[in-house]
Amino acid sequence: MAPPTPPEVPRRGLFIGGGWREPSLGRRLPVVNPATEATIGDIPAATAEDVELAVAAAREAFSRDGGRQWSRAPGAARANFLRAIAAKIKDKKSDLALLETLDSGKPLDEANGDMEDVAACFEYYADLAEALDRKQRSPISLPMENFKSYALKEPIGVVGLITPWNYPLLMATWKVAPALAAGCTAVLKPSELASLTCLELGAICVEIGLPPGVLNIITGLGPEAGAPLASHPHVDKIAFTGSTETGKRIMTAAAQMVKPVSLELGGKSPLIVFDDVDIDKAEKIAKLFLDRLVAWVKNVKVSDPLEEGCRLGSVVSEGQYEKIKKFISTARSEGATILYGGGRPQHLRRGFFIEPTIITNVSTSMQIWREEVFGPVICVKEFRTESEAVELANDTHYGLAGGVISNDQDRCERITKAIQAGIVWINCSQPCFVQAPWGGNKRSGFGRELGEWGLDNYMTVKQVTEYCSDEPWGWYRPPSKL
Repeated sequence: MAPPTPPEVPRRGLFIGGGWREPSLGRRLPVVNPATEATIGDIPAATAEDVELAVAAAREAFSRDGGRQWSRAPGAARANFLRAIAAKIKDKKSDLALLETLDSGKPLDEANGDMEDVAACFEYYADLAEALDRKQRSPISLPMENFKSYALKEPIGVVGLITPWNYPLLMATWKVAPALAAGCTAVLKPSELASLTCLELGAICVEIGLPPGVLNIITGLGPEAGAPLASHPHVDKIAFTGSTETGKRIMTAAAQMVKPVSLELGGKSPLIVFDDVDIDKAEKIAKLFLDRLVAWVKNVKVSDPLEEGCRLGSVVSEGQYEKIKKFISTARSEGATILYGGGRPQHLRRGFFIEPTIITNVSTSMQIWREEVFGPVICVKEFRTESEAVELANDTHYGLAGGVISNDQDRCERITKAIQAGIVWINCSQPCFVQAPWGGNKRSGFGRELGEWGLDNYMTVKQVTEYCSDEPWGWYRPPSKL
């Protein structure tokens, strides 16, 4: 089957206040298809002036009509809009997936699955928005009858959402859907390397009649658009997914106003594979494992991501391509063995393609072992005891995820407790469910997305306590005297 014909890339402006506008300085950034290196369109390059307009639009939408149109509206009303967005995503799934593949280089099959997950995420948070109405004013049990108390969950306000390029629309949705469900208004700043589908989300918002300013979408470079958003005094919270170094800068900017942040940052996630047999056979098992791993990797189809059956497309940009190559060359110069891959696939002369790469003979001091590569590269290191495996797994600044492969359930339970990470997988790797929390520990960030935890990210809790006695409330008395 021939690959689908690439569509014309829509020319969009910045999505601010429910409409499209050109960036204040009139600049635009080229969009390069990483699989062909061809320029296929452009996106607007926002600057601080545009951030001001977007934040003002979000602030006005939050307080419009005393909040009755959005922030204080019933959760069921917001749920209707989220479900309408989900329905449009489903209707446009093929076009959105194709656009995402052209923009990011990921296989078309994967992009189609991402769009299904986008729709499911909006639907899930629509349900939670409705459930908010039922949970409000839940009574708090107090030890004194002359007081009544309850808690209110309220939207935190205007939120800045800064998202990465690896799952462009899906990871934006992980933030947009719960933020809107909570009653927040938002300014979304996607990665400049993959912004096309996020801009199409703006077009969907127009189609469904989302109130102007509830969601604003600005594209551009991090220092010019992301930094002014993170430091803006009228943004009440920042949620960021990206590198640890950028996360540190966002924390520093937010700290000046004691602004809350949630961060999902880098990772170096271990996958511990046990032999489940005599430890004396470990070396033999390790060699067999590597032989099978190489054989499996050789069968991974690396191709134009639009080709049927593609399992590994290009990396997202020339900059990332060069970064990955530098990691591999440094590993080789430090004494590691490139067991398989390490270069450009011979049959692909254009595009930012890297072979799936297996690296062995790695020491724990090597850069390739300690730093996040963000490419199709795996390091394999042998261990002889369970305690050594745990020590290796935890010998990292990161703590996003980890996994264990073993038939021994007791061992799996021990490893699950021992791995210092926010996510642990047993006998699998990287399943993701919108109902389950996602996020890391240590330098992988803090806060959790998805599930009810994702909604809580965008809410504050207000205690309301009423004095119910006929006795006048006088000078403060100790509770024991009330």
